[in-house]
Amino acid sequence: MIILPAIDLLGGKCVRLKQGRYDDVTVYGDDPLSQAQAFKDAGATWIHIVDLDAARSGIPTNHGIIKDISLKTGLKVDTGGGIRNMDTLRRWIEDYGVSRCVIGTSAIRDRKFTEEALGLYSDKIAIGIDAKGGEVAVDGWTEGSGVKASDFALTMKELGAKTIIFTDIARDGMLSGPAFDSTKELVERTGIDIIASGGIGSDEDIMYIKGSGCAGVIVGKAIYEGKVDLKRCLQSV
Repeated sequence: MIILPAIDLLGGKCVRLKQGRYDDVTVYGDDPLSQAQAFKDAGATWIHIVDLDAARSGIPTNHGIIKDISLKTGLKVDTGGGIRNMDTLRRWIEDYGVSRCVIGTSAIRDRKFTEEALGLYSDKIAIGIDAKGGEVAVDGWTEGSGVKASDFALTMKELGAKTIIFTDIARDGMLSGPAFDSTKELVERTGIDIIASGGIGSDEDIMYIKGSGCAGVIVGKAIYEGKVDLKRCLQSV
C-alpha cells in the first residue's frame, strides 16, 4: 500500500478543509514546495495535491505551484481540481510531468471527455469519487450528483479506469478513522486499485485501512497535526 501525503492548495497556501467546507479552513503553511520537499525527505515517493480553487471554479489556479513541485522535487504527483478538458489534462501530463491526474466532477458531467481521457491516458488517470451519504459529490464537494458511489465506480471501470480515489467527505479532516467498510466494498466490487482518503487520525488508522485491500491511502491533516508519523508509517507499510 502506498501512502500519499496530501497538500490542498487554496490561495497558494497549504490548507485543510473540514468535511469539504470552504468556510471551515485551516492554513498550515504558505510554502507548498518546501512542504512537498519535507514529505520527500521523510521517504514519500508520491504526493497528492488538490487545487481547491480550481475544484470549485473549474479554472486552474495554483498550477504554477503544482508544476514546481512536480519538476523540482522528483516526487510522483497525483493531482486534481478543475481538470475538465483535454487541453488541461495534456498540459498536466505532457508539460508539467505529473504522474496521475484526478478527474472528479467531469467524470460525472462530461462522459465524452472522461472516455477520451481514459482512452489516451488510462495509466495516468484516477477517477475521484467523493461520497457524501453514499452519493457522489461534485464541484468541490458543494453539490450532490444523485449517483451512488459504488455504481459509479463500476461504470468508470467499464470505461477503462484502473484507479479510483475514494473520499468519504463526512470523515475528511475529522481525524475520526477511515471509511473501512465502504472502501473494502469498492475494492471487492471493482477489482481495481482503490486509494482511500478521509478520516486518517493515527498511525494505527493507516494499518487498519490497509486491511481493506486498498492500493493506497491519502493522509493530510493527521500529518500536519502531528498525529501521524509519516516517516515511521512509510517504513512500516
